[in-house]
Amino acid sequence: MNPLDQFLFGYYPYIALTVFLLGSLIRFDRDQYTWKSDSSQLLRAGQLRWGSNLFHVGILFLFFGHSVGMLTPHFVYEPFMTAGAKQLMAMISGGLFGLLGFIGVSILLHRRLSDVRIRVNSKTSDIVLLVLLWLQFALGLATIPLSAQHLDGGMMMKLAEWAQRIVTFRAGAPELLVEAGWVFKAHMFLGMSIFLIFPFTRLVHVWSGFGTLAYVVRPYQLVRSRRLGMAPRAPLSQRDRAA
Repeated sequence: MNPLDQFLFGYYPYIALTVFLLGSLIRFDRDQYTWKSDSSQLLRAGQLRWGSNLFHVGILFLFFGHSVGMLTPHFVYEPFMTAGAKQLMAMISGGLFGLLGFIGVSILLHRRLSDVRIRVNSKTSDIVLLVLLWLQFALGLATIPLSAQHLDGGMMMKLAEWAQRIVTFRAGAPELLVEAGWVFKAHMFLGMSIFLIFPFTRLVHVWSGFGTLAYVVRPYQLVRSRRLGMAPRAPLSQRDRAA
């Protein structure tokens, strides 16, 4: 195990997650007015509709799919699914939604770079973020042919065990990736780096999406009209009442 891999896959995950959580909290506390998606829909809506929908469908499925697939212990699904079957299911579903997300982010990147008005009104972080997401989707799709070379699920089990050891603070996580190819490692490193820059980009609006779930359990608000500071209404005269 070389020192670089030890740092990238043993210490860097905790650095990225710490910045992700604390950075998001600090930004919400200090700069709430920047807590938004900074949509450029008013400048050009056509490509945005297709690109944004494809991107969000792909990224949301992959986020929850990776979370469940990587963090679920093997003994939970072992009685009804082998590691090889799980890997095949991940390759098919991940490939489909990864392709949708890749097409979507490609449209968004082309739109932001090709339209002069949008490019002028874009922050550097907007373009850098789209480039990183494009590379992340591309690397994720590139792992599928490599995974097809070993359908026994062995490498997938090691990657999942690495993630579970990281979140449970167990030792020996980096050693599990000794045999992993550079594409897998690049995909994992870039994914952690996106979490690292998350608080400094428009991605913070993702928290607002999860925050809306609180409205499901929020109690009803009772709103009553109040006439504070208003002069009492004068009584109607007999003529007005007759009218």
